[in-house]
Amino acid sequence: MAILTLSRAKDLLDRIRSVETVVVGDLMLDRYISGAVDRVSPEAPVPIVRVEGQQETVGGAGNVAANISAIGAMCSVVGCVGDDAEGRIVYSALQRQGVDVSGVVKTPGRPTTVKTRVIAGHQQMVRFDLEDDSELDVEVAGQLIKGIKSSATDTDVIVIEDYNKGVLSHSVIDAAMRASAEHGIPSVVDPKQRNFFSFSGATVFKPNAKELGDALGACIYPDDPLWMKQTRESLSCACLLVTLGSEGIALDVEGAGHRRLFGASKMVYDVSGAGDTVTAVLATVMAAGGSPVEAADIANHAAAVGVTKAGVATVSPEEILEQIEAKVPTNPTENK
Repeated sequence: MAILTLSRAKDLLDRIRSVETVVVGDLMLDRYISGAVDRVSPEAPVPIVRVEGQQETVGGAGNVAANISAIGAMCSVVGCVGDDAEGRIVYSALQRQGVDVSGVVKTPGRPTTVKTRVIAGHQQMVRFDLEDDSELDVEVAGQLIKGIKSSATDTDVIVIEDYNKGVLSHSVIDAAMRASAEHGIPSVVDPKQRNFFSFSGATVFKPNAKELGDALGACIYPDDPLWMKQTRESLSCACLLVTLGSEGIALDVEGAGHRRLFGASKMVYDVSGAGDTVTAVLATVMAAGGSPVEAADIANHAAAVGVTKAGVATVSPEEILEQIEAKVPTNPTENK
């Protein structure tokens, strides 16, 4: 199997500028409260964090959309936010990042999902979540379905990003999968356990190792080509891509077989959002004409850049190319 070259990667990343994408899924706000710890509370045996700063970024499906925009592709997002201050932050942030938010629905009776992380030094002390993860009501789901149908008529790839926050009801999933099939465009699915087996026919199915093991209720064997092939076939997808954290990526592609891509970063600062980076780059490179293996290879390098940054962050084509240039093997047999 051919090794990705720097010139091929550059060509594909250049083509991304003409790619149009639709991201469907759970939008949320990631809030980071940072500070220092120098004493323990007299009220309970817990550290006191002296707050020194606060940062807010778009998370979930919004982070995938932000990553897509950051690497130069056009992106529309279909999802919902609450009619609250946090929802307005998410909406405005996506607009500033060049994302089309016409498919975002405001839900007055449902709050925006917020993940708040308290960090002292480089250590996350605690995370608390504000959310309503019940399934959307029929009216809101109908608005999202309308947005999917409208966006799918002029897009190159549909990304379905599930965080188990209720946006991806069965009717919304069905609409996204039907749009992919009817318009002949690839679908890239990042699943969670609640709807894990609801994406039959996906072009790329992209769980992480824990998600796959939990859903199957068994140990997984991403280095076993036969096991990967059989699992891909049981999930009815053209490509099964399993992210393995610092160990990289394993994939099995219909007609192309098994491939193992090892982690490319020696310095891991923060893994938050690394999976979103992989999804964004994978989807856009495939839409630009790359094979699933080429797209996964470039996405693996993009993730290696992302984990060197604090918090949920985006990466640029230039950063990806620098990483590839530093890591592309000189021995043509390496990394096969």
